Formats: sequence, C-alpha cells, structure tokens
Amino acid sequence: MSNLAVLGLQWGDEGKGKLIDLAAEHYDVVVRCQGGNNAGHTVQVADRVYKLSLIPSGVLRPGKIGVVGNGVVINPEALLSEIDTLRSLGVDVESNLLVSNRAHVVFPYHPMLERSSEESPGKRRIGTTSRGIGPCYEDKVARRGIRVAELLSPTHFPDRFRAMAAEKSAVAEALGVHEPWDVEAALARYQGLAERMRPFVTETGKYLNQAIQEGKRLLFEGAQATMLDIDFGTYPYLTSSNATAGGLCTGSGVSPRFLHHIVGVAKAYATRVGEGPFLTEAHGPAGDDLREAGAEYGTVTGRPRRCGWFDIPLLRYAHAINHLSSLFITKLDVLDHLDTVPVCTGYRYKGATLDWMPAIAEEYAEVEPVYEELPGWSGPTAGITDFEQLPGAAKDYIAFLEDRLEIEIGGVSTGPKREETIIREGSILERVTVASDAACA
Repeated sequence: MSNLAVLGLQWGDEGKGKLIDLAAEHYDVVVRCQGGNNAGHTVQVADRVYKLSLIPSGVLRPGKIGVVGNGVVINPEALLSEIDTLRSLGVDVESNLLVSNRAHVVFPYHPMLERSSEESPGKRRIGTTSRGIGPCYEDKVARRGIRVAELLSPTHFPDRFRAMAAEKSAVAEALGVHEPWDVEAALARYQGLAERMRPFVTETGKYLNQAIQEGKRLLFEGAQATMLDIDFGTYPYLTSSNATAGGLCTGSGVSPRFLHHIVGVAKAYATRVGEGPFLTEAHGPAGDDLREAGAEYGTVTGRPRRCGWFDIPLLRYAHAINHLSSLFITKLDVLDHLDTVPVCTGYRYKGATLDWMPAIAEEYAEVEPVYEELPGWSGPTAGITDFEQLPGAAKDYIAFLEDRLEIEIGGVSTGPKREETIIREGSILERVTVASDAACA
C-alpha cells in the first residue's frame, strides 16, 4: 500500500485537478484536507468540463470514495449545489462522498464581515474571494466556530447559531456594516441544509485510518498552493489554512507516516490571483498575451489572473517545504508561440543573493529577479503524449528546469484533456500513478 499527495507549488491554479483525476484511477480514496469554496479544480473529460470547489476531483472516477476532511471549511449551500451538479451529470455522489463532522461551517455573517474587512478605508487589501473562508477559519482558531456535527444537532445548533449571529451582528454594526439579514430565516434555512447533508457526514478521520489498516490507497488532494500557505506563503497575501504537506495531515487525521509520496504541480510559467508580491509578473502586452493563451481566469470567481514567468527560486523553496518526490509541469503548450522564454534563475536583495524567501512581504516585493532567456520551440506541443515527440527546445526547457530545481520532472501536461498528458517512462511519477503497490514501494 502506498499513498500519494498532490500539491500546488505556486499561487494556486496550477492544474492539480488534472493530475489528481489521472492518478485517482489507481487509488481507492481521494481526500481534500483544507480550504473552502474559494478554491477550484477544473477537470476536462472528453468534451465535458467539471468545475469543483469543495468535492475532491477524484470522485469523477467511478468507484472512488471522495472525502472532505476536517480541515476544510464548508459552505453547505455551495457543497449541496456541487452535489446536485455532479448528480445531474451522472456522477454517483450518494455512494462515494463522505464529509467530516469536524469540519467548520461557513455562515452568512462570514462573507459579510470579510467584505467589510476588504473594503475598509486604509485597510491593506488581501484580494480574497469574499466567500467568508478567512473569517470562518478565524472563528475556528478562536474556538468559537460551529462544526458540521453541531450543525446537524437539533439540540445544540439553534442556540449556538443565535448566539453567534448576535455577536457577529454587533461586530458588523460597530464596523459600520449595514447588511440586514433575518437570523431566524437563516437558522431555518441551515437546518434544512443540515438534513440534506446528513447522509454524507461521518467521522472521516476514523474512516481514513480504517482504510489504511485495510490496505487501501489514499490520494490527498491539495487546495490553493504553497505560496498561499498561512505560514510559508507571502504573508499576509495568502489563504487562511496550511496548503503545504503538513496541512494534509492536520486536515485529515492521518499521520505523516502515511504520506509516502508527494508530487508538486507547477505551470510552465506562473500566475497569481489577488493582491501580493509577484516577482516574475509580466506587465503589459506580455502578461495579457499569456493570460489569453492560457485562458487564465479563476475557476471560482472568473477573475483575470496575473501572469508571469517561471520562478526557479520560488520552486526550490516550495520543494524544501514539501520535500517532493516528483514534479508535474502543466500548460507547456501555452508557451508554444514564444520566440524566447524568460526564466527567473535567482534573487537579489540589496545587492546580496538570496537562497530563501524573505518573511516580510514588502521585502519580498523589493527582491530583484535575475532572468535567463531560453529559446522558444518551433513546433506545437499541444496534445503530444510522448516526451520524445516534443520539439527539441521544449525538451531543453524541461531539462533546464529539472537541472536547476534538482528534482525530476516526471510529467508534462500539453492540454486540458485527460489524454493530453505525458508521464515520463521510469520516473517516480510513473511509479506512483500506476496500480501496482509493488511499483510504489
């Protein structure tokens, strides 16, 4: 038995959903461990596109169990909307989805307060999705949040919700927020949502540990990405949970002993949504060109993504934090039209070379990226499934990244569809995305 984790290494939107969907064929259980419906995975199967925010993308594979772990914060309406959509598309959600009773619940006052925070005069904007994810995590850490188990309790939930609603309404009024809402109507609505959620809810930590004891293979699905991690990302311009390898354990109830392989996912360039430093951002026509070529608009919000160039120091940092087994590069085909491809190969700050990320965002924003220009490739890569069939300069680009990062690039995506993927023969990535347990040992 061998378990696999798939994580983003940049600022999210790297294409993790595609690799998870591919790997899920050979795993029994797919686990989502953190984040909320501020994250999105897009998976294309044939001509059908699936957009998922809370439900693990592995459930698109028949017979696979999807688990929404305790580290996730859940908006019940968003979760049930996703369930309804998948059901309408023929996915057997009833028999293959489990939701943790220990996950925290997003309520109407969470996005209300988040919007207020983002719009406050003089406040440093983070550029959140305003889905209430951060305030929900704040309540969790402050030990005043409401978990799914309480939501489902007719005895505990009404009084807990009324008390929290009164507290949040007072805070909103003090902040000058005037978004009137009917507490009793919201209570009744959430009680109805709770009954619809009830069949999916269980002790997922217990389920996952039993699955391990039974020899089942687990696939851990990261949301957001390393540079949005609450501890190791570009603080404070990040998400409110741990999007690195450690968050997979605390968000699932599974010991680190059972994370056998960690595969990182990165684009062949870089993107970021929201505020915060982005050293290799391409401004003007170059950035616009990348955005249109890569269809770089948010899965959840539709916001245009900021686009730029591959950042080797950032990826080396992400590798150190997560200790990767292999690397999967996505959207290589987006670079097909370029005559030259810039790559950031080093950082300089006040004349000194840096080998680690500054902890202060303002200092990081002042870092000078050092670039090398690599030749573009003369032919298209879109749809190629054999590494040797790539244009020579495209293979050289991959080899350059591999050499500078000192980690294998085990796979490359050349398009959005499942089949538009290269898994390199003999790579660790090949071994962990096949069914044989012996191959993964």
